[in-house]
Amino acid sequence: MAYDIDMIKKVYSQISERVDKAREVTGKPLTLSEKILYSHLWDGNPSQGFTRGKDYVEFSPDRIACQDATAQMALLQFMQAGKKQAAVPTTVHCDHLIQAKLGAQFDLPSAKKSSDEVFDFLESVSNKYGIGFWKPGAGIIHQVVLENYAFPGGMMIGTDSHTVNAGGLGMVAIGVGGADAVDVMAGMPWELKFPKLIGVKLTGKLSGWTAPKDVILKVAGILTVKGGTGAIIEYFGEGARSMSATGKGTICNMGAEVGATTSTFGYDESMERYLRATNRADVADAANDVKDYLTGDDEVYANPEQYFDEVIEIDLSELKPHLNGPFTPDLATPISEMGEKAKANDWPIKVDWGLIGSCTNSSYEDLTRAASIAKQAVDKKVKAKSDFGINPGSETIRFTAERDGLLQIFEDLDATIFTNACGPCIGQWDRSDRKGDEKNTIVHSFNRNFSKRADGNPNTHAFVGSPEMVAAIAISGRLDFDPTTDKLINEDGEEVLLDEPTGLELPPKGFDVEDPGYLAPTEDGSSVDVKVSPKSERLQLLEPFAPWDGKNLTGAKLLIKAHGKCTTDHISMAGPWLRFRGHLDNISNNCLIGAVNAFNMKTNFVKSQITGEYDAVPATQRKYKAAGIPTVVVGDHNYGEGSSREHAAMEPRHLGVKVVLVKSFARIHETNLKKQGMLGITFENENDYELIQEDDTFNFIDLESFAPDKPLTIEVLHADGSKDTIKALHTYNQPQIEWFKEGSALNLIKKQNAA
Repeated sequence: MAYDIDMIKKVYSQISERVDKAREVTGKPLTLSEKILYSHLWDGNPSQGFTRGKDYVEFSPDRIACQDATAQMALLQFMQAGKKQAAVPTTVHCDHLIQAKLGAQFDLPSAKKSSDEVFDFLESVSNKYGIGFWKPGAGIIHQVVLENYAFPGGMMIGTDSHTVNAGGLGMVAIGVGGADAVDVMAGMPWELKFPKLIGVKLTGKLSGWTAPKDVILKVAGILTVKGGTGAIIEYFGEGARSMSATGKGTICNMGAEVGATTSTFGYDESMERYLRATNRADVADAANDVKDYLTGDDEVYANPEQYFDEVIEIDLSELKPHLNGPFTPDLATPISEMGEKAKANDWPIKVDWGLIGSCTNSSYEDLTRAASIAKQAVDKKVKAKSDFGINPGSETIRFTAERDGLLQIFEDLDATIFTNACGPCIGQWDRSDRKGDEKNTIVHSFNRNFSKRADGNPNTHAFVGSPEMVAAIAISGRLDFDPTTDKLINEDGEEVLLDEPTGLELPPKGFDVEDPGYLAPTEDGSSVDVKVSPKSERLQLLEPFAPWDGKNLTGAKLLIKAHGKCTTDHISMAGPWLRFRGHLDNISNNCLIGAVNAFNMKTNFVKSQITGEYDAVPATQRKYKAAGIPTVVVGDHNYGEGSSREHAAMEPRHLGVKVVLVKSFARIHETNLKKQGMLGITFENENDYELIQEDDTFNFIDLESFAPDKPLTIEVLHADGSKDTIKALHTYNQPQIEWFKEGSALNLIKKQNAA
């Protein structure tokens, strides 16, 4: 039986009435995305239609999922909210704090020892507030959610940007910051700007070396890293129905890399098969009773241009296998063109590592397709030229794959089987062949490949592909290897051509596991004691941020003008910094250390207007804070791209930054800034970015009249005595302005609960 089956049945009992009402008030057929959105309104039955990309709407999500790195801050905030129990089903998954080094049998015990304080905190706080807890080694959050909690037609939020993976089972699942999760855990509505809709029509059928991963690699090349911002991507067509549920999950997962709010597919037979295979026949039966409400209306898919804001069509029969990268997930290259492109760009041809796993590609089907390539190498006496690392998606996947002999195939190629955890994908990788700053190439089946992401080396060129393509390239040891045409030389000196990969959608003998790693919370957690040592370096109870004084902000200094791509990895790095995710002051020592200073093109080296000297960004900002001087961060396009980590908003807030002024924001980061009481604004004229100079002072001359849809006026004073007056836009509505006034959304929640 499924977890929370009564909640799921309640959703299905309401969906027909709410969707029918939504059709009535909008006067048109509905996409799947709209059906889910309108059936999860906080106020119940729809009473009006909403304008996409404009109207802020309050929703009632069905559940919440948190991974250990972000759960710490989310739960530290929830502890301040004055509630006895989470208001909706919530789970915590320990997958980010496990470093990949020697293999699971060594790495997991090591992580339990080094992070025991954090794991104990998460287990105890989960037990206290009625939250399900998945132990270290249980698996990667999004694979575990797909196997246990995702259900067609549901709405979920999660404190990780790849929460969107659950779209593979027909959910609207959205990555958020911890403060958003706290709202819902506290029994309050969750606010989202009603998304625009991008339809992707898939025709034909995948075959040969082409995999579901290639669909999203192609889409990323079309949309770029910001082309999906503010939109839900909805896949449909015969090609969509021909793919497995986990293949759909892969596509949805990496939708985060184009900035999409989420991605989803309509309910079909592949989803039903997956639900039944994962012991959720009760969900499949319930879904079948309302299946017409769990996919888009026929009229929508017949004439998509009339109902979507943008339509993309991809013929899967003609789609070629791709590799994307390096340094950005939207640089899409068909594998047949990679050799020429790599040579032209001086990318290292030798491949040092092939890494298979992550929340994007760690299903049973993924492992079987990659294993089919690995087995050929073993059988045809081809020795792998690159190192291999494998991260199974969950203990269920690992146990089943070991039972069925899949892991042994990889081990026969001298692969290292890492823990069922994120590992190198999130920068938790103690790489055995450390390269220093040497240029080198790795290929992986992950979702992100930003500079320094996997191993901390800015010169590691990371390329993203399907598990089977990663396996083939790692075996060849060459980035320019095209397995569809190129041959390998085996140990006997013979030429060998790899056959096309084969795989199994689901294990023929079913999934099996001895201990999935789940701990249910106690029924009454009132007596559970959550301890946080005041001397801890890993955990720190939160102090409320100060409310706005209601006055214009004047005399603010420039902290940094960030040049080019500035992701959440640049603002708050992961890797070794993950250990401080529960201690705001300690982790703030990584604040903006990866951002490139536009005035000297260096990282973590900015000028202090107090001393005139250059120093690290956090050290410089701490001096501004000690002196009571407010500061401004200036950024480029799509600022805050990438992870949902709210630390990228909380750290500058904690250190005294007041304003983030950029050309444009990534959706989650903009919301996170608002939640933490920051002023997140954009240049009305993006060319005004060029006006900002290193020694500038900012006066916000009409902040006292801060109001929705009203631009702000900023006086920018330059060191030579000249000044420019610029306009800045914002997207704050009145409730969000109240967050700003109170100092944070959490402050407002506490105030309301105390009333």
